[in-house]
Parts: sequence; structure tokens; C-alpha cells
Amino acid sequence: MNDIRVLQLLPLIAEAGSTGEVISLFHEAVEGLGADAGVFLSCLRDDATRTSLRSLWACDPSWAADYASQRRFEHDPWLRHASTDAEPIRSSDLVCSSTEENAFIRAAAEHSFSSTLVAPAPSPVGLSRVGVLCLGSADSGRFGGENYPQVRVLARALAMELHQWIAKSMREELLQGVRLTEVDLHLLRHEAAGHSSKVIGATMNVEAKTIDCRFQRLNAKLGVPDRRSAVRIARLYGIL
Repeated sequence: MNDIRVLQLLPLIAEAGSTGEVISLFHEAVEGLGADAGVFLSCLRDDATRTSLRSLWACDPSWAADYASQRRFEHDPWLRHASTDAEPIRSSDLVCSSTEENAFIRAAAEHSFSSTLVAPAPSPVGLSRVGVLCLGSADSGRFGGENYPQVRVLARALAMELHQWIAKSMREELLQGVRLTEVDLHLLRHEAAGHSSKVIGATMNVEAKTIDCRFQRLNAKLGVPDRRSAVRIARLYGIL
């Protein structure tokens, strides 16, 4: 394990300008931690029906293809652990809750994840945004011994940096995709503070009905039914 090199890589991830650059750094960090493969998953739940799953892969591409084609994310024990616990855990200590999760573990083992270190990446918005780093090895006993505590700490740090980078990229995509203006952001801040249309209008020197119309346009941009939902989306994506 090259812990010094991993520490050097962590700040570079935050500054990466493209997905390709992040994946290259991710590959190097995985190797530095003594693993054979790595996967990072970020799951964002906009509401009860909309879920966005982003991923970074530093492993055999066939595992990424299998994960997507077989919809492994629906029965992923690594992701489930990250949704309920913030502590890193080894796959040998992770209890599967269904036959589908057992099938997931067997499939992962065929792609250099015979042993796995699962490192959750919590977020300020709780379970609405969950990230998890999974380091894998074809060696069933790789994540053990005297080096494990150090690997565990570095894996947690790497998970947080990768999660932050994905969160930032999703925020920029949203801002560019829906073209939020400074006025939109101003409205969102007021709504988050609990201000009424009348109060907001007074600060902007316009009538309350004008504020209501502006919120209707903002809600349409974000694809939400009301201004409360607009604030929730803004918080999920780190705009507020």
C-alpha cells in the first residue's frame, strides 16, 4: 500500500475538471490502497419516484455492464449498507438480507470483488443522497491484518472526495441544464427562509402576485409542483 501517494491524490480529485481525469485518479488511488478494483456509487433520490444513480468504475468494464444490465443496484448490499450506516465494513462482515443480495455477492466475486471494503460517504441531506466506495480484491483475505485500520481511514477519505466531486458535477449540470438565474436563486433563498410572497415582493419592489408568477416559472424549470419542492431540489443538489 502506498498511503503517501493516496494522500497526495485526494486533493487532486476535488480539482479534477473532467470525468476522465477523476477516473484516472480513482484508478491510481485504488492501486495505492492495494486493491484490484474499485467502484463508487452515488444515489440521489429527488422524491419517492425519481432516483438518480451516478457511478465511477476503476475495474473490469464487464462488471459495470453486468451491474447495469442485471439491475444489480436494486439488490446491492453495499448500497444498502451505505443507506443505513456511515461506518466502513468488510464484505465478510456484511450480512445479506435476501437471495438476490447473495446472488449479487457471487456475481461481484467473479469480477475481482471476492473481498470488499465498503466505505459509505454520508451527505448533509441524509438518505436523500447516499454515496459508497467499494474496494475489491480477488484475494479473499486482502482487507485484513495490521494494515486494515489505515486502509479503512484512507478509503473513507477517498469516498468523501469522490462523493463531493460527483455532487459538484451534478450541481453544475442542473444549473446549466435548467438555466437558473440570479433572480431564481434569490427566490429560492427567500423561500428557504420561510418568507411569504408579500415579504419577498417587498424586498424586490414588486407585487406578491409577480413573485407567485416567478415561482411558477421556477417550478417549471425544476420540474416540481410547488416552491417547497423547488427548495428541496435546490438543497439536494447543493444550490442552497
